[in-house]
Amino acid sequence: MTQAPLLLTMGDAVGIGPEIVWRAFVQGQADACVVVGDASVLRRAAQLLHPHGLPLALIDDPADAADLPPGCLPVLQPPGLPAGLDELPWGQVDARCGAAAAACITEAVALVRRGQGAGLVTAPIHKEALAAAGVGYPGHTEMLQALSVENGDPAQPVRMMLANDELRVVLVTIHLALRRAIDAVTFDAVLQTLRIAHRSVPAWAGGPPRIAVAGLNPHAGEGGLFGDEEQTIIAPAIEAARREGIDAQGPFPPDTVFMRARRRPGHAEPFDLVVAMTHDHGLIPVKYLGVEQGVNVTLGLPFVRTSPDHGTAFDIAGRGVADAASLVAAIRSARQMVVAATAAQRTVAPGSDAS
Repeated sequence: MTQAPLLLTMGDAVGIGPEIVWRAFVQGQADACVVVGDASVLRRAAQLLHPHGLPLALIDDPADAADLPPGCLPVLQPPGLPAGLDELPWGQVDARCGAAAAACITEAVALVRRGQGAGLVTAPIHKEALAAAGVGYPGHTEMLQALSVENGDPAQPVRMMLANDELRVVLVTIHLALRRAIDAVTFDAVLQTLRIAHRSVPAWAGGPPRIAVAGLNPHAGEGGLFGDEEQTIIAPAIEAARREGIDAQGPFPPDTVFMRARRRPGHAEPFDLVVAMTHDHGLIPVKYLGVEQGVNVTLGLPFVRTSPDHGTAFDIAGRGVADAASLVAAIRSARQMVVAATAAQRTVAPGSDAS
């Protein structure tokens, strides 16, 4: 893949993030990864799996992980984390956890931008804890977008893609109230989403994607009877994308389009992914197929970022029963994306006529 390891952020300190990080390591699914987090929090999580403890080593540089013995969890601890995180009750919103999660994400992005990490895999954070800590972003995607630029440059557009073995969905709008999200479905937003999906997904999926575009209204507006956004916004954006060489079709009724793009044995699906207008329109069908293999991918960043498709699961945090399958899938997807991106860079040799 690359000599630099993948970086895993620990997520909310009192959610299931630290536990599933440990579980992925114990299962042998997180080799060549370094955790960016609080060592005391991770030690407490280790006790859930092995009461006698598991080996953990604090490191100062991700490259130091290569010198550790097998089975040892490498942890890089950002400076300035709140004290006493390992003493907080499991499963309760706390501003200190939000501040710690933000500090870990900030440190991990800085390391990746310096080339010290191959990519980023983020364990779940809690949006209320972020807000309580005064962090001015509603979630991972918006925070990563802001951190990905330097020197006051404008943030590049990004999009959320949720994917599993059967379905891939890219969203036009994400963490907005539904009334605001509908207003945010504009010609430019739809066209931009199609461009990002067309440009970003090949590195993850192996080729230019065939994109199905879901409508916003029931039956995709039924010719304007149930709303005209399909006619005035979405269809014109699709046509503009097609003029740019993007294989996009639609808009299709949102209650059936996902079935047409679902990959199943013996079924030749006509589409590689679906672009959906709003958060729940797109994520409900993916999550219904099973969160255990779902992966959240941020498209448009200058580095690879994936995460599990579930949240902090406060209801089971601290019980030692959390399933790491989605995190493992996120690690696997991040590795595949890094390999694909590295291979793409090597196809144009330095100094060649095509460079």
